[in-house]
Amino acid sequence: MKLKRILPVAALLFIGLMVGCKKEDTNILPTSTNPLNNVTGVPRNQAIEFTFSEEMDPSTINASTFILKQGNTAVPGVVTYLGKTATFTPTNVLSAATVYTATMTTGAKTLDGNSLETNNVWSFTTAGSSSALSVVNLGSSLNYLILAKTAITNIATSDLTGDLGLSPAATSYVTGFALTSATGYATSTQVTGNIYASDMVSPTPTNLTTAVNNMITAYNDAAGRSLPDFVELGSGNIGGKTLTPGLYKWTNTVTIPSDVTISGSATDVWIFQIAGNLTMSAAKNITLSGGALAKNIFWQVAGQVTLGTTSHFEGIILAMTGITLQTGASMNGRALAQTAVILDQNMVTRPL
Repeated sequence: MKLKRILPVAALLFIGLMVGCKKEDTNILPTSTNPLNNVTGVPRNQAIEFTFSEEMDPSTINASTFILKQGNTAVPGVVTYLGKTATFTPTNVLSAATVYTATMTTGAKTLDGNSLETNNVWSFTTAGSSSALSVVNLGSSLNYLILAKTAITNIATSDLTGDLGLSPAATSYVTGFALTSATGYATSTQVTGNIYASDMVSPTPTNLTTAVNNMITAYNDAAGRSLPDFVELGSGNIGGKTLTPGLYKWTNTVTIPSDVTISGSATDVWIFQIAGNLTMSAAKNITLSGGALAKNIFWQVAGQVTLGTTSHFEGIILAMTGITLQTGASMNGRALAQTAVILDQNMVTRPL
């Protein structure tokens, strides 16, 4: 007879526990944050992101677990969660040149109840300057309501308040105005001001050359401003937005498919850097509020500018290529183009 070997009861219980139970990690780790810790120059419209190493319980990702503060003051915002990434979108744009601190607390948990080992805290500094943005110096191009290099074309009767200038193209490329020649300039019943071209008598050619050079310098100044407050706002669609003072930057086309408000004081400045085209839809309007002035609003556009039929625009356009005002469009500002300006029954008034 063989004797059976009997294990002690305690050993059997231990083996059963080891087989039937799987040890789980009690903590998870963050994968990344956006912005990174201690980074500077963060766009003021940027959402704050925290990415986990595994999927989380969405009910634990909220305004109580994902917090943004400026000093001791909580910043209001909306928290969302998708995939493994939590996003905090501030209700209002962040202040310029300001340190913010973000926190993801241990209250954020996985579906299994695991959490961060400790609160994860990181800080960043927003872009912009605590001092006021300076205006773009237009030099002598400030003397012109419309300034172009290749042509100023008026398809039908317009109403323009301010001087027009064209250089290096000649007077024959100013069309649709029924010009009356004078010494060094021309006039038109459609223009409250004078019309100048490069082939007119001195000192007009020299003055125009200087103005065009100043226009190009102003364009380069606006394009070269650094540390934008807002980057890719609305992915280029700014319709329906209220635009506060600051430097804006887009790497592609900007569209205005619905009304826009530019809000600020009489001393505030706006510079819009647009690497593509600027297109405003028909019958849409830019409205100024809070005392904002068109003379302090600069649209630097590398591509084509098109203002739709019966739309209304505010500000100074500095365009590397052409500017087209479609039928009945109006503008309070200046159209300064490094190619041509095309008009069609438009009302354009110089900003005060």
